[in-house]
Parts: sequence; structure tokens; C-alpha cells
Amino acid sequence: MIGVLGGGPAGRIAAMQLAMAGREVTLVDKKGLGGQCLHHGCMVVCALNDIARHLHDARTLVSLGILDDVPAISFPHIMSGMSQVQGKIEAVLDAETRKCGVHVCQGREGRVEGNRLFVDETLLSTEKILLATGSIPRIPDIAGLGMQGVFNPHSLHSVKKVPDHLLIIGGGIMAAEFAYIFQEFGAEVSLAVRSTFLKDVPESMRALARRDLAGVKIYENCRIGRLEGGDSVTCAEAHVEGERKTIPCDGVCIAAGLVPNSGMVSGLQKGSDGRIIVNTSLVTSNPDVYACGDVTGSRCLTPVARYEGLRAAASILGCPPPPGAIHVPQSMNLATEYAFVDGKESDDEAAFASPGPAGPGTFWEVPSGHTGMASILVSKNTGDIHAVYTAGPAAGILAAYHSFLMTLGVTVHDFNRFMEIHPMTDGVYPLMKYASQRLTREQEKSVKKERKT
Repeated sequence: MIGVLGGGPAGRIAAMQLAMAGREVTLVDKKGLGGQCLHHGCMVVCALNDIARHLHDARTLVSLGILDDVPAISFPHIMSGMSQVQGKIEAVLDAETRKCGVHVCQGREGRVEGNRLFVDETLLSTEKILLATGSIPRIPDIAGLGMQGVFNPHSLHSVKKVPDHLLIIGGGIMAAEFAYIFQEFGAEVSLAVRSTFLKDVPESMRALARRDLAGVKIYENCRIGRLEGGDSVTCAEAHVEGERKTIPCDGVCIAAGLVPNSGMVSGLQKGSDGRIIVNTSLVTSNPDVYACGDVTGSRCLTPVARYEGLRAAASILGCPPPPGAIHVPQSMNLATEYAFVDGKESDDEAAFASPGPAGPGTFWEVPSGHTGMASILVSKNTGDIHAVYTAGPAAGILAAYHSFLMTLGVTVHDFNRFMEIHPMTDGVYPLMKYASQRLTREQEKSVKKERKT
């Protein structure tokens, strides 16, 4: 029997693959199938961002005199409604997993000691073990984090109302997404960023993101020394650019990233941050134990975790690993969707950029010039696509397909055969055609110049 610890994207996919291959599989999951993605991450942002964008759109239409007012929200009803939808999604995942032949131990405490898997202190007889325990919030060492009003994505359910003054500690995608949500929900939001805001997001997108967060106070190079208050937090003592500052807040959201969740694992080699060390076949320091997903320190992205689950299952079965994407797309959700995919770099790159076109979801943003953007980096010599950056209602879908096209080796010149649909908010395809024309003309000019000389 193969024991899988963790029912998130990595563990669940691996368990299903192993069961469909005819192996006996027991999946142990404590908090609910779907893992962080469903319960604390992607789906939570989807739920809250849908409402935030609805409020944003209403404000835009009010400013144009089309609507009379902006609707009010009920935060308790939002949270209870979100929980109900999450429950329905989890039920679908549970049924799908069991249908593949996986035995699911739901709500059970699992731990691993070397090559032994315990479930509620009972030792399971296993041939192999797969660890897919995911990640947990990175909690900085700040005095006062135990006060009422302090929360993180895993404890968001404890928040009963929208804070009047919310301090978010973090400066990455997670922090930006929560800043936008609570800004639209009516909070006065401050961001405490240790270094540079959205430092891992392409520079071309940061200005647009700041525009979406125009009402947020962003403190870069900011260190929070301590939180102050009695039973509840009232302010934070910070050092901003080396100067002391007091930031008022009745709520604090810790959104400082994620760390591997391996506290229930012992007897295996780990990294300094708790990650389970694995080789290229996802085998740990014990040959009978495998690990995949966030717990190995890989990129905390659901598609990456799913792919590693497939790889782990193939490795356990002794099969060739599945082909993977060379270029991994990423996204961020604020007033619109931001998505990007980076590829190889070269010295012969040319950059092309344009605003996003008017279309479904952006028509009424034309007066404010807030229709998104599209940008590409391409090889001047070959037309190879090196990077795609886009912001708009369908940015994530576009980035995913462009990742695939880049992996296949599609060039900008191939887009001359592309027939678009209209109306649409994709600004990338016209850039591809324009880039092809520009590069072709430049090459023709270069050839003519060489002939003259």
C-alpha cells in the first residue's frame, strides 16, 4: 500500500494517478481535500476579488452618472457564503478522488517518522510514502502578533468585520491581492513592504498595480518592530527608510509569503526553511519516501504542484516523467487580472507594448484609460517569443496559452495566420502581428543596406 500524506493539488493528483495504475492508495488529509488552494489561497482570492471588482465597477459607473449608488456589503455573509461554496467544491474533489479508487482518511492527523506513516498514532503498513503536506504562512518574528485583530490567510475566517484601518505585512502578490480586496471593501489599507513592492513582478506591471491600489499607503523598505494595543491591536511601530513611524491599525494581515509545512515529518533530510530535500526523481533521503509540491520548497503555484504530483506518481511507478512546461505562467488579481510568462533572455531582444483594447469588461474603463496593457519581448533575428506580459479580463488565459505556444516554439511570424474573435480584450495578438511586420521590415532594410555596400 502507498500512503499519501496531504490532499492538496500535489498529493491528490498523485494519489489518483497511483490508484488508476492499480496500486492500493490511502490518502491522509487533516483539513480538507483541495489544500491551501481551495481553503486559504486561490479560491479565497477568487471569492473576495469577485466582490471587490463588482464594487470597483459600480464606483466607475457611479462616477459616469450611470448608476446612482454603490451597493453595501455584508462581510459575515461573504464569509459564510464563501465557506458554503468551498464545501461544495471539496465534495466534488472528494467524490472524484474516491472514484479513482483512493481510500481517503479525512480529518485524520498524520505524521511521518523516517519511512513510517502514523494516522492518529496508528501505524499504517506502507510500501512507499508520498509527502505532499504543502505550505503554511510565513510568520515574521514581531512582538504582539497574538493580539486580537491579527490574522493571516489561514485564520481569515476569524475576522468578523472589515477593519477600519488594516495593516498588511508583506509586499508580494498575496499582499497586493488582499490590499486591493480590503481597499474595495472600505478599509483604509497600509502595506508594510520589507524591500520593494512586487519585486518579483515584471516592472512594466508595477505602475498599473499601484494605480489599482491608489488608495493604499505603500511603505517600502519598512520593518515592523512591534504591534501595540491591549487585547486588540491599535497600531504598529515601524522603521520606514530608517525612520521611526507609528502606523494606526485595528487589523493586521500577515501576508509575507509561504514556507514548507513539514513539522509533522521527522527522520528525513530537511533544508533550513523546513523543506523536504528530494532528488530529481522526488525521492527523499529515505528511498521509500517521496515528496512533492510546496513542502519541497518548489514554487508555490497550484499548476506546479499538480505537475509535481504527476511526476511523483510516475517516479513511484517506475514510469518516465511526464513532459513539463518550459515556461511557467503566473497571475495576480487586482482590479483586473495581471499575468506574465518569462522565457529565455538574449541580447537581440525587441520590446513591443500597447494599452489593452476596449471589449467585454473594459468598455467603461476607456474614459479613465484603465483598459489594461500588453507587452512582449521577442528575438529580432528569429521572432522567437521571450516573454508575454498582459493585464486585462482574460490575462490569465492568455498567459497560459502563450506559455504553451512558447514551449512549442511558435514565433511572432506564425501569428500572421491567427484569426481573432471580436470583440475581445486581448492586446497581445495585435502586438504579435505588429512585431512580425516591424521585424520583417527591419530585416529587409538590413539586407538592402548590405547589398548597397
